[in-house]
Amino acid sequence: MSIKNITDQTIKFKGFLGSMEAFDRLISTYTEYQKIAEEERTKREAISAWEKTRLAEIKAQRDLLIGYLEKSFDERKDNFQQLFKLVDQAMENNDNLQLQLTLDTIIKLAQSSPFKDLENIENVRAKLANPNTVWEF
Repeated sequence: MSIKNITDQTIKFKGFLGSMEAFDRLISTYTEYQKIAEEERTKREAISAWEKTRLAEIKAQRDLLIGYLEKSFDERKDNFQQLFKLVDQAMENNDNLQLQLTLDTIIKLAQSSPFKDLENIENVRAKLANPNTVWEF
């Protein structure tokens, strides 16, 4: 075997080793890609689960708030109806004192707002977050 043949075979062998090294890097890179892709998929699933949970919490809080407002306005309507019945009775009986007291009560009720209790949103959030909160309507 001549030196030229040995040199040619050495170069071919080195080329083969370089190809193997490139192939190993390709496999390593692909494996790393798969690992990162799975991690990112897991993160997306966690974000999706968090999103669903938060949306359910928001919907529950919204439903509670709407229920509170509906009850509050229903209560106000009932109060006004009862007070106006008292006004009618006071007028029928010519009871000016009762009429004055009832009209004062109507004015005070009209000036109050069911939203007054909701002024501080942090208090509302705390009450909504507390499962032991007793809602009085």
